[in-house]
Amino acid sequence: MPERAPLALAIVGGLVTLKLLAHLVTNAFSPYEFHRDAFLYMAMGEHLRLFTMDFPPGIAILSQATRGLLGDSLFALRLPIALFSSALALLAALTARELGGSRFAQGLAVLAVLASPLFLRTGNLFQPVVLDQFWWTLGLFALVKLARTEEPRWWIVFGIACGLGLLSKFSMLIFGFAVFLALLVTPGRRAFLTRWPWIAAAIAVVLGSPSFIGQIRLGWPLFDQMGDLRSAQLARVTPLGFFSDQLLMGMGFVVAVIGIAGLVFAPSWRRYRTVGWTAVFAFVTLLVLRGKSYYIGPIYPVVFGAGAVVLERFRVPKWGAVARWATVALIAAYGALTVPAGLPILEPSTMERYLAWLSIDQATETNVGGRERLPQDYADMLNWREQVEEIARVYRTLPQEERDLAVILASNYGEAGAIDFYGPRYGLPKAHAFVGTYWFFGPGELPGEVVILHGFREDDFSSYCGSKTAAGFVTHPYAVAEQRDLILYVCRDPALTMQELWPRLEGEQ
Repeated sequence: MPERAPLALAIVGGLVTLKLLAHLVTNAFSPYEFHRDAFLYMAMGEHLRLFTMDFPPGIAILSQATRGLLGDSLFALRLPIALFSSALALLAALTARELGGSRFAQGLAVLAVLASPLFLRTGNLFQPVVLDQFWWTLGLFALVKLARTEEPRWWIVFGIACGLGLLSKFSMLIFGFAVFLALLVTPGRRAFLTRWPWIAAAIAVVLGSPSFIGQIRLGWPLFDQMGDLRSAQLARVTPLGFFSDQLLMGMGFVVAVIGIAGLVFAPSWRRYRTVGWTAVFAFVTLLVLRGKSYYIGPIYPVVFGAGAVVLERFRVPKWGAVARWATVALIAAYGALTVPAGLPILEPSTMERYLAWLSIDQATETNVGGRERLPQDYADMLNWREQVEEIARVYRTLPQEERDLAVILASNYGEAGAIDFYGPRYGLPKAHAFVGTYWFFGPGELPGEVVILHGFREDDFSSYCGSKTAAGFVTHPYAVAEQRDLILYVCRDPALTMQELWPRLEGEQ
C-alpha cells in the first residue's frame, strides 16, 4: 500500500471554510431571490410520492427535509447545497492526499475547486446539479481508495454513491457506463471475477430504484423530457463548443488535463488507471451525446487532486517551483476575477456592466441560443415575487363569489412554483400548470369556472374561454425574455372543466 502524507489540516480546512463562508454570505445578502428551478423542487417536495415521480426524487426529499428542519428562507434552503459544494473541495484535497500529495498538492486541489466559477455557481443554486457532482466525486474517490488500499469495502461506498446519485440525476448512468468501460480496458477488469462490483451494483439499483419505478409507473416521461431537451437545447451543442467551454475553468483546466494524463500514463500510478480512464470515457460519452458543457463538471475535483500532485512533484531545477507557484497565482487571480460570475453578489445593473467588461459571450447565452443582459441563472432569479404580487392584485379585484371559484393556470413551472411558494401569504390558491412535473400534480378539484391565466399569449385559450379579459401586467428589465411583459387574463365560462381539459393537454407537457 503506497504511503500517504498527513492531511494539511490548516490550509485545507481554511480554504474549505472560505468556500463555505462565501456561499453562506452570498445567500444571506444576495440581491436575487430563488431560482425558478428551486420553486419546482419545493413543489415536488410538497407533492412527494417516492415511487411515483417523473424526476429522480432526491432533490424533492432534500427540499422537504430542509424546509421542515430549517424553514423557507433562501439561506435555509441553500444551506445543504453549500455544504455539498464545500465537500467537493474537501474530496479534491483528500484525493491529492491519497495519491501521495502533501501540503502544496492538497491546497492546490482545494483552490482549483474554490476558484472555479462552475462550482461557485452550482454551490449556490438549489438544484440537483451539485448533488450529481458530489456523488460522482465520492464514487471516483472510492475508486482511488480501492486502488490504493485494495480493501473491497470501498466497493460498498462506490455502490452507495452511485445509488444516491441515481436518486439525484439520471446522468449517474453515464458515470456507471464510464467506470464499466474503464474497468474493461485496465487491469481493474479482474474485479469482475469477484463479488464486490456486483454487490456495489446491487446497492446502487436498490437505492436508485425510486427513480426507475417512478418512470415505469408514469410511462417513462424521461424519454419525452430528453426528446424536448435534445430538440430545444442539446441540438445546438457542438463538440467544439463543449470543449471550448471547459476552458472557462481557466488554469484549473490545465491542472485537470495534467491530472488525467498522470492517472492514465504515469508508471507509478498504474494502479489508478481505472480512475483516469473513467474521466476520459465520461468526457467522450458526453461529447458524443452532445451533453451540456457543465455535465462533465463532476470529474473535476478528483482530477484536480491528481493534477496538483503531478505539479507538486515537478522538480525541474529552477523551473519546478516557478511552475507550481505560477499555477497557484493564475488560479487564484482567475478565481478572484470571476467571483461575480459564480456568485450572485452584484445587483443586476452592476452585473451587466461587469459582464460587458469581462467580454465573455458564453456568460449571457441562454439554453436555447438567445442572449440576455445577465447570465440565464441570474435572470431566472428575478421577477417572481413581483409576478405573484400582481396575480394577488388581480385576484383581489374579483368579486367574492368568483374568488371562491377561481383557479390559477400558469404557463411554466417557475411561475406555478412561485405562486405556490409566495401565494399563501397573499391568500392565493395553489397554481396549476400543464408542463413538466406540474402536469402530474393534476388539475385540482375546482372545475375552473373562473381561471386566471398567467404567462400565456393573447391568442392562447381563445377557443377555450367564453370571455377573456386582460386584467394585469408585470415586467422586469433583467428577467429572462419569457418572463418579461407578462399580461394576466381572467377567463370566464370556459368550454371545458379543468378535469376535462387536463387529459387533452397531456401531449403538451
